[in-house]
Amino acid sequence: MNNTLRNRVQLIGNLGNAPEIKTFDGNKKVAKLSLATTEKYKNQKGEWVSDTTWHYLTAWGNQAEFAEKFLVKGSEIAIEGKLKNNTYTDKEGNKRNSTEIHVNEFMMLGKKNS
Repeated sequence: MNNTLRNRVQLIGNLGNAPEIKTFDGNKKVAKLSLATTEKYKNQKGEWVSDTTWHYLTAWGNQAEFAEKFLVKGSEIAIEGKLKNNTYTDKEGNKRNSTEIHVNEFMMLGKKNS
C-alpha cells in the first residue's frame, strides 16, 4: 500500500487569520495558519446548527511562499497534508499535546481576494 494514503488529510475551509511567516537561515520559510471548517446539520428539533472546527496548519518552503503571496484572512482554500502530533510543556510545567496539519498543497477556492 502506498505510504501517502496512510496519513493523509484533505480539508476545505476559511482562513481564520493571515499567514504568520517566519524566515530562517538560507531564506527557508515556514507559514503558520488556522483553518475553520464548518458543518451544518439539523438537530433532533429540526433546527439548523453550525459546528465549526479549527485546524492548525504549517507549510514550509514553496507552500509557505504561496501562503505569504496569495492567502489572506477569510480566504476559502482546500488543503492536502498530513497530521503531526506534538508534545510540549507549558509555562506551568504541564505536559500538553497538540495536533497540526503539515500542508503539502494549497488550492484557492471561491472568488479571488484583492
